[in-house]
Amino acid sequence: MSQPSCRALFPAAWLIAFVLPGVAQQIDWNKVNEEAIRNYQSLVQIDSTASEAGVAAFVKKTLEAEGISVTVAAKDPARPNIIARIKGNGSKKPLLMMGHSDTVKIDPAKWTFPPFSAARNGGYFYGRGTIDDKSNLFAEMTVMILLKRTGLKLDRDVIFVSEAGEEGASAIGMGYLVSDHFPEIEAETCLAEGGAVIRRGGVAKYAMVQVLEKRSAGAKLVARGPSGHGSRPTQSNAIAHLGDAVAKLAYWDPPTRFNDVTRAYFEKLALVSEPEDAQRFKDLFDPVKSAAARHYLAVNEPGTYSMLHTSISPNVIQGGFQANVIPSEATATLDIRAVPDEDMPAFYDLMRKVMNDPEVELIPNATGNSQPIPAMSTTSDAYKVLEAAFEKVYGVMTLPTMATAATDMTRLRPRGVQCYGLGAARDDEDTLKGFGAHSDQERLPEDSVTKHLAFYWAAVTGIAGTK
Repeated sequence: MSQPSCRALFPAAWLIAFVLPGVAQQIDWNKVNEEAIRNYQSLVQIDSTASEAGVAAFVKKTLEAEGISVTVAAKDPARPNIIARIKGNGSKKPLLMMGHSDTVKIDPAKWTFPPFSAARNGGYFYGRGTIDDKSNLFAEMTVMILLKRTGLKLDRDVIFVSEAGEEGASAIGMGYLVSDHFPEIEAETCLAEGGAVIRRGGVAKYAMVQVLEKRSAGAKLVARGPSGHGSRPTQSNAIAHLGDAVAKLAYWDPPTRFNDVTRAYFEKLALVSEPEDAQRFKDLFDPVKSAAARHYLAVNEPGTYSMLHTSISPNVIQGGFQANVIPSEATATLDIRAVPDEDMPAFYDLMRKVMNDPEVELIPNATGNSQPIPAMSTTSDAYKVLEAAFEKVYGVMTLPTMATAATDMTRLRPRGVQCYGLGAARDDEDTLKGFGAHSDQERLPEDSVTKHLAFYWAAVTGIAGTK
């Protein structure tokens, strides 16, 4: 399907009135898009790998300049959260928009463009956070500004949170807000990260809304053996035993476990894919053909492959302290992401059988194996609005999806908030090229910025606007 441009979405040459009841003034989308791009670049240019204070100050200043009241909530003064609210008539419970202001760390030497430059090159913005998560943050902030400027009549309050600490320290971010500031962010529906619009060859193919996510259930492997002189290798070398066990688990194809969300995802994905890919997705449900399909995905589409089962990734290995000493112990840290209904004790037993080595002990993480959270509704009014917004802006079908990684929506869902994960349009090819989120060349297509804003405006006004 073709991708409508921003001008096609808003066809008047310059000033137009957005067709929604209660809009008090016209919106010049050309000027708004220019402003939005500047704000997006400004956010990316702020290094928030260690402190979100710079982002919080920018967001606060930008919103307050529009007359929007802002609350700063900080468990750690160097890592503040921002809360802002546009009031509605209160006839419906609020809508919450949540974007995280922190990013993962960087290795500057590996970046072609400086990681906080927000450089534009070849039709892309480059920089840490261009995808994760300043694309959502800027869009949500801009929607707040437009709601204030237009005076759009709302049935719900619209709450915006610029959240700190999502990348591994959520106790100072959403964890803190839920425990100490929940009345200020309580909502019926939340829009956050976790989805995307998938492009292939520069063309949008489908949208993904995250309605379910895996749970962390990591473990550690410990291999032990007698220490000794490195000049006299032994069959009991702890590193050798550990390496063999790690390899077996890393290349193991765990049992496929579909749930309602992933089954619907792959069935719909087959409908919007090229014939060869579509057949492969159908083959996943065929016991005779599924092994070949899984192998292809494991090599070529690891993110898609991870949705099929509980996944294991060995990410940290430790052992030894001197080149000529055989160590008595070696360890490997495993990142295990479990499908929601996985019986983890039984899965750990399967892992032990796969390793088949009594010299290697598997120790589950004490903090892992969190309780599963049911999938969010795909028949709610909010989800239907999201489907309509994706169709309107991108001309694509919406697929409900299970995230393979964790988000801070897990903090809100147990409190009864229906949370939906969204994301800007990105090139599917970029993941294996090293241009995806958390990569050393993170980038976002230039036109994704304005399209994501157009989508967010349609979604928020559709959910919160007075009908």
